[in-house]
Amino acid sequence: MEFLDLMKQRYTTKQYDASKKLKKEDVEKLKQILQLSPSSLNSQPWKFTFVSDQATKEILAEHSMHNADRVIKCDTVVAFSRIDDLAYFEEQINRELPQRQLDYYYNKLKPKPIEEVKNWFSRQLHISLGVFVSACAMMGIDHTPMGGIVPEQYNKILGLDSFHTDFAVCIGYRDDNDFNQPHLIPKKRVDLDKIIQSI
Repeated sequence: MEFLDLMKQRYTTKQYDASKKLKKEDVEKLKQILQLSPSSLNSQPWKFTFVSDQATKEILAEHSMHNADRVIKCDTVVAFSRIDDLAYFEEQINRELPQRQLDYYYNKLKPKPIEEVKNWFSRQLHISLGVFVSACAMMGIDHTPMGGIVPEQYNKILGLDSFHTDFAVCIGYRDDNDFNQPHLIPKKRVDLDKIIQSI
């Protein structure tokens, strides 16, 4: 199937069938896909936490606002977290990156206000989200990107001392009666000529 057709069919899942489980090998593929996600400077300022333990999901659900039922019933919740400790980040890049990328970070990014640097980390994290949901669509895995969580509680529950959770994604398989399926609620997008400019 062409990628365009997959994008026409993918949607944000609202109801999961808790009895349908993901294959372990598919979850492992998703982990590797996240590892291969692109980032500026190849900085990789992130951590991805896969939570399939039901007891932990139920605790996370208490801090997932209107997404609680999805967190409980999906197969796995993936927390997308960016580095929150610059010393930790610098230790990582000093070990992993060549001098050219290091020079850019230390000369161009590090002098900026710390919140601006952390926002830059978050922008890299959003790139990985696009890769992840596209991969899920290719693999036939239903998914729900969620900004509606309490990040500080996710950080605490998942033991993310040097990281800050920006958002999470539920993955699993839809309930057959999920009301948000495209054949029940057609996709609505702004007209192409209003958002695309060709020069």
